[in-house]
Amino acid sequence: MITLDALNAASADGFAAALEGVFERAPWVPLAAASTRPFASVTALHAALMDVVRMADADTQRRFLAGHPALSAAAIATTLTADSTAEQAGLGLSALGGEAARFGELAAAYASRHGFAFIICARRHTPSSVLRQLQQRLAASEAGERKAALDEVFFITRLRLVGRVRGPGIPRTTGSLRAGVVDNGRGRPAEGIRVALWRDGVHVRDGVTGADGCTAALIEGEPLRIGPHEMRFEVGPYLAAADPAAVEPPWFDVIPVVFHVSVPEADIHLPLLVSRFQYTTYRVG
Repeated sequence: MITLDALNAASADGFAAALEGVFERAPWVPLAAASTRPFASVTALHAALMDVVRMADADTQRRFLAGHPALSAAAIATTLTADSTAEQAGLGLSALGGEAARFGELAAAYASRHGFAFIICARRHTPSSVLRQLQQRLAASEAGERKAALDEVFFITRLRLVGRVRGPGIPRTTGSLRAGVVDNGRGRPAEGIRVALWRDGVHVRDGVTGADGCTAALIEGEPLRIGPHEMRFEVGPYLAAADPAAVEPPWFDVIPVVFHVSVPEADIHLPLLVSRFQYTTYRVG
């Protein structure tokens, strides 16, 4: 970790060395940005770095984009930089199941058409979202897709930079996701309900509601991932214990709530209002 003050005071070569790897295999980017110092904020630093790439000519941009690795499970741990390895491993393309072969076919077609590998900020997407983006961007024009790829580079490098530099004006790169349950029949928080979070059909983690009826953060300190999510509220044991003398059992055991994340930097709270015979939910954030 390095401070913004230290970067502002470093030599041009020291500045570039400290930021090596933020831009994939492109040390010329921070070297060019060094002459525009000092930077008042980490956000300004990132903007200056992106300006170097965006103001480059089309041939330079194409060569820069061609330096990015293909997005595939097979490439992991062999040809990737350390940052790319971690980002691709976290994505988990194996979750595509039967669609994995189609992803490979589309990715090859994309590289053939555009001259560089499909680039997307893996830390902000689910596997199904990546596949959907690839399908949509495959047919884009050369100029349009170059812009789309650079937009993804913006997100990739912003996350990498925030992981390395500390100082004022750090851009927001992460979100949070929580759940809460209200016992609607008794007008009080429902404590002790297990909540399972699923994302793109894969179990992510579990939480349990506390005395305030809320779980701890199910996701925090990282981007939420664009794509389908589901929370499964295991309300059956709580409802049965809350009214043990009831003649009929509760109507619900597990309540699934499906929702879609579209903004990875959002703070989302998903409350469930439940009684023995009905429930309702809505989304905050």
